Amino acid sequence: MNNPFTLSFGKKPVQYISRITQTNHIIDTFCAESPSNQIFMVTGVRGSGKTVMMTQIAYEIAQKEDWIVIELNPTRDLLQSLAAKIYALPQMHERFIKAKLDFSAFGLGVSLENVAPVTDIEDVVEKMLKQIKQAGQKLLITIDEVCNSEYIKVFASAFQIFLRQDYPIYLLMTGLYENLYELQNDKSLTFLYRAPKVILEPLNYTAVRKHYQDIFHIDTETAGIMTSLTKGYPFAFQVLGYLYWEHRTHKSLEEILPEYDQYLEEYVYSKIWSELSSLDKKVLEELSTNASDSVKAIREGLNMKSEQFSVYRDRLKRKGVINTKEYGKITIALPRFEDFVKTQLL
Repeated sequence: MNNPFTLSFGKKPVQYISRITQTNHIIDTFCAESPSNQIFMVTGVRGSGKTVMMTQIAYEIAQKEDWIVIELNPTRDLLQSLAAKIYALPQMHERFIKAKLDFSAFGLGVSLENVAPVTDIEDVVEKMLKQIKQAGQKLLITIDEVCNSEYIKVFASAFQIFLRQDYPIYLLMTGLYENLYELQNDKSLTFLYRAPKVILEPLNYTAVRKHYQDIFHIDTETAGIMTSLTKGYPFAFQVLGYLYWEHRTHKSLEEILPEYDQYLEEYVYSKIWSELSSLDKKVLEELSTNASDSVKAIREGLNMKSEQFSVYRDRLKRKGVINTKEYGKITIALPRFEDFVKTQLL
């Protein structure tokens, strides 16, 4: 049997722990007779499973007869790409011809005799959406790892217009917190500010432990230790499982930890660290070296006023790096990240 764990990002792994509640909430909302929201943003730290969750939702919705699902590349002209992908659908292509819609100005189909070509790409998409609505279909668009680019801004502005025109169009986007925050706070995209964000929390510990037990046929205590080593972080769940599978016959759990740390650092932690501000790093350095986990002790160790400390605490929390669930306390959310931070001080 091949290793059931994977180190690849984005692709749904063989061993996958679904986020049932959050996944069902998005699907049920989109599929409701009168949906309360037609857009969701999924965010979380790198390696938290944003792409995998988006892919799972897209797959489940695509199984429904009245849905069309299209994924767009955020680095390309999104309206142009959307029009091309809709036109390529056989059932829609036939409808466009019957409706005598000429999209040849954008390289879609051929020009029609005695029919004026549509020369505005937003108008092209609108006419396509009208046909989708008349066909009793709904359109879900997924975009992975969005950022505040010109392509995204143009697309989001057009999407808002399509919503106002009551077209059955839905949008699911993923992105890092800072990228979504920047996009939502763009003056021309204020409607996105009201779009619900789904923040990915750690995986359910019971589910992680059971997966390890079932795969490796190990006792509850060992599976529990492995689960604690992951802190419910999806990428860590995959890495530790992958390494344990590869070395289970000749290395102990303790012996694979240096390799585990190396994978976490090279694949994720170095990138996370590079994207932090100098004061973000100082807060994490204090967290990693202070014997106490109380907010008061950390703040005093940094010699920060409460207002200033709150800014960095809240930002690191939204980035998914720290945990503030327990009142008056603050801990690092990522597994063995304290050890990584300490190596940056050397």
